[in-house]
Amino acid sequence: MIVLTGGAGFIGSCFLWKLNQEGINDVLVVDHLDNDEKWKNLVGKNYYDYIQKSDFFNAVVSRQVPKPKAVVHFGACSSTTFTDANYYIKNNYEYSKVLALWAFELKIPFIYASSAATYGNGEFGYYDDILKVRNLVPLNIYGFSKHMFDLWLLNTNYISKVVGIKFFNVFGPNEYHKRDMRSVICKSYYDIFSNGEIKLFKSCNSDYSDGGQCRDFVYIKDVVEVIYFLLKNPSITGIFNLGTGKSRTWNDVAKSMFEAVGKKENIEYIDMPDYLKSKYQYFTEAKMDNLKNVGYNKPFMELEDSIKDYCCYLKNKSYL
Repeated sequence: MIVLTGGAGFIGSCFLWKLNQEGINDVLVVDHLDNDEKWKNLVGKNYYDYIQKSDFFNAVVSRQVPKPKAVVHFGACSSTTFTDANYYIKNNYEYSKVLALWAFELKIPFIYASSAATYGNGEFGYYDDILKVRNLVPLNIYGFSKHMFDLWLLNTNYISKVVGIKFFNVFGPNEYHKRDMRSVICKSYYDIFSNGEIKLFKSCNSDYSDGGQCRDFVYIKDVVEVIYFLLKNPSITGIFNLGTGKSRTWNDVAKSMFEAVGKKENIEYIDMPDYLKSKYQYFTEAKMDNLKNVGYNKPFMELEDSIKDYCCYLKNKSYL
């Protein structure tokens, strides 16, 4: 049995899809299903059982969960605009420590989600070198909560027992429930399809033109291939970036979307909200040497091909 927390979420449910594709159905899915439609991500998937996050936590604390083969921990609050620091600390930091210590006690692999948000504005680069982790300055409480767990693993010398994945800008099917944290592709598809327009933020940094802000966009189908590789190679440990290694602009995203839906390009640049200006990352680009050095050599899809594939899912309102 594999424990998969956040298994009904975006990355978690897509990884469950990947496991099913590989003939692996013995999965205990852990999540928090409430009044949103995240449950749809589990429709059509095969898994051993499902348990709510709070119930699972209590079962782990009382050691009532059968020993799994591995723990894949993707359950977290991923909002970069939510302001309740206490919730982030309990949900993203304390909860993660309890699960990690349980996995160490059982001597089983522990894979967890860190984030590119830990890099802040990138003044120290985007190197997944554990010697550089202490220098990082996250710009929001979400990134800070992820950074705290990375630091705890370093301070306790547990880093050699885990695989941490710093996800960059992941997009693709099954993210529809994430509200404001959906990718621009997901948010804007129906505006482009129906109204023939997309809105992008103006730049507040003279080094970047409007829509010229850069991100490392990585497609979910590539992401689950990397996670599966790491799961199948338990001797590999450490912290790994997961992007494409190639930064692209928001304008590139918009142009690719217009091409994918067969519409004439029409971009409107709007003011960035004040609350976002101090937290906004103008450039991210994953350094991918660590992943390559441990033997991962599959090519990543080009942005244009990824967006074209994703738009087919959005058009059909289908899921992975």
